[in-house]
Amino acid sequence: MTDILLIIFSITLFYFAIANRLMTYVRVLTVQGLLICGIAILSLHEMNILNLATILIETLVVKAIAMPVFISHVIRKNGITREAEPSVPNYVSLIITTAIIGLTFLGSRLVEAVNLNKLFFVVALSTILCGLYFIATRRKVITHVICYVIVENGAFILSLAQGNEMPLMVNLGVLLDVLVSVFLLAIFINKVDDITGDGDVSHLNQLKDN
Repeated sequence: MTDILLIIFSITLFYFAIANRLMTYVRVLTVQGLLICGIAILSLHEMNILNLATILIETLVVKAIAMPVFISHVIRKNGITREAEPSVPNYVSLIITTAIIGLTFLGSRLVEAVNLNKLFFVVALSTILCGLYFIATRRKVITHVICYVIVENGAFILSLAQGNEMPLMVNLGVLLDVLVSVFLLAIFINKVDDITGDGDVSHLNQLKDN
């Protein structure tokens, strides 16, 4: 069952690559949060109750609910156009996403680790690399925030690749890092929107000191 959830998670990357609407990106985050919650439940069954409860709260409440709702609020509050406006055609993004996942799968065969779950490793690394690619090819600052969360989702799955050995403090540290980053970037979006009107990063070259 865990393998099925990981495969579905990979499919969300393809969907993200061809999507054109910001709210579609937000829904992808929600689906990924739910999938990660299911993966955590199935793969961390040997973890103690306190750690497991903390992880489930992070994945379900924060990743699947709080972050999508917060990002949707930022989009509405700033009046950002709902079009994602990628800088490359969708079919190119789909090809590159497919290539990233394929090359990651081939590269994983070179990794020799007894306790490493290869499917977790492939999905995690593919998610991180695809997230970085999405950041590089999307124009809006709010989209960069969404893509950063996708990168963090990949990092979370990577931590699950070693089975039940995921310290609580490390998990809390990752969560805190994401929350702080999202809030800071949201403040930045508010300031950029005052100048650019739509949060397009291509307009940042117009900024100058007075």
